[in-house]
Amino acid sequence: MPEEPNGGPASDAVMKPKVLIANRGEIAVRIMRTCRELGLTSVAVYSDADRDALHVEMADQAFRIGPAQASSSYLSIEAILDAARRAKATLIHPGYGFLSERAHFAEAVGDAGLTFVGPPPRAIEMMGDKAAARRAADASGMPIVPGTPEPVDAKQARKQAERIGFPLLVKAAFGGGGKGMHIVRDAGHLEEALKRGAREAQSYFGRPEVFLERYVDRAHHVEAQILADTQGNVMFLGERDCTVQRRHQKLIEETPSTAIDDTMRQRLADASIALARETGYVNAGTIECIVDEDGDFYFLEMNTRLQVEHTVTEMVTGLDLVALQLEIAMGGSIAGLSVESRGAAIECRINAEDPGRNFMPGPGRITSYVEPAGPFVRVDAGFGQGREIPGDYDSMFAKLIVSGTDREQARRRMLRALGEYTVEGVPTTIPAHRWVLDTKEFKTGRHTTNWAERALAEADLPAQADLGPSSQTAGEGRPADILVEVDGRRVPVRVFDERRGLAPKPPEAHAAAHQEHVHGEVRAEMQGTIIKVLVEKGQDIRAGEVICILEAMKMENHIAATRDGEVTDLPIRAGQVVETGQVLAVID
Repeated sequence: MPEEPNGGPASDAVMKPKVLIANRGEIAVRIMRTCRELGLTSVAVYSDADRDALHVEMADQAFRIGPAQASSSYLSIEAILDAARRAKATLIHPGYGFLSERAHFAEAVGDAGLTFVGPPPRAIEMMGDKAAARRAADASGMPIVPGTPEPVDAKQARKQAERIGFPLLVKAAFGGGGKGMHIVRDAGHLEEALKRGAREAQSYFGRPEVFLERYVDRAHHVEAQILADTQGNVMFLGERDCTVQRRHQKLIEETPSTAIDDTMRQRLADASIALARETGYVNAGTIECIVDEDGDFYFLEMNTRLQVEHTVTEMVTGLDLVALQLEIAMGGSIAGLSVESRGAAIECRINAEDPGRNFMPGPGRITSYVEPAGPFVRVDAGFGQGREIPGDYDSMFAKLIVSGTDREQARRRMLRALGEYTVEGVPTTIPAHRWVLDTKEFKTGRHTTNWAERALAEADLPAQADLGPSSQTAGEGRPADILVEVDGRRVPVRVFDERRGLAPKPPEAHAAAHQEHVHGEVRAEMQGTIIKVLVEKGQDIRAGEVICILEAMKMENHIAATRDGEVTDLPIRAGQVVETGQVLAVID
């Protein structure tokens, strides 16, 4: 039987397209909006933590796929394909994160007779394996950063580190997004970085392999957006600059980049197109590079999916990348596509984190929410007033994007829009964005990939106030508007229950990490999962030594002792879920 481009049988082509979005939050909402414009039916999937989420409400149909734990819901291929079967979906769009770069997921989608909105499994597998991706880049003529050709163990890493030289990066071999990535500046810290990188890689990507790569201290992070169809047409849609980062997580993205000129832009375009052809790439993809002080660029990795920051490319080109993804997946051609970039665009990722408390995650309910508006301002949000941001997933809940005739106008417009953005009930990264945008380094484009982390640590941003409940009277009952799923369709139901009081109070600014408590108690400043316990009961400990590693909203947090003394109580274990304020250890 003849097949569609990504493995689905041709008989599917006669069915009315129906798109299942195998994701959540703002990206699911963003894809649904394009589906609505194109007249395509959208299908949402959700975990128990997202039962009342905006993306579930917006979809034409929605299906539960499991509990809050991602491994049993958004990472469950079986559950997602079962939802697609029940919905009679014809295409699956993976968004980004979760299963978006899993070759076996794309293959399973094709085997189920559905069309995967993304590259073919072979391309995902090749570029998802960082060592194989480096070989492909080298074969295509794109310069690569020195590193190990294959994943390494501790013994190999010590030997290879001497060859590569410090500083270097430990990187997850089968993942991206900064997860499992750590800078190592000397041999004494290599082993711990390898262990931590492998642990995070296993947690986020299901595989623990890591490799080494030279770290360029003063650099810009520049990426190329490409688009390719099944007829062999490949296009370069411009570059994006993602240099403002913290913990290798992008905070602010923009286009065009201040680090490259027209000559380098053409070289980047030619190299990116050559790499796409070398790998047989189809659909949207992003080739990430590092640009050093000498103006040379080097291949880092290729993300075989839509990027979080695709929005800035859309703002300057006027193209809908999701619509183009769907068109390509259904066999369309980009041969006649015209690409012309105009002006500049900036995106700020809005996370539920408090920059004044070392970017501590703060899941909870949004009690007040007002988005900015005005000329050339766009908000991609997955949450709104009254919505609960769960602590089970990434902390990003919205993206603010602006464009202008030039970079300075876009920068000023972003500051204006951030000033209009009101979010109450949870902390946000908005104060950090405003601070960065107003620095001389950002204004002049002299910032580097490690600048923001250092600068923000010295900025002394005030902690956001403890977030109390709304002014509603505590004993007042209030109606609850809920949605009940009936065979994939949402039926609104209003429930009156006097027991429903206020929204739960979000986490307070516990002083556990900063001062002594009664009996030297160290308490959790956020809800999360204990990844590792590093001390034992009865052990002597000094202030600042790490007691345990707590994962919250996809971030590892090292919980330190607040005083010298003996660990007299340790009521935690690895794998345990702890609540805000729960005692983790007692030091006397």
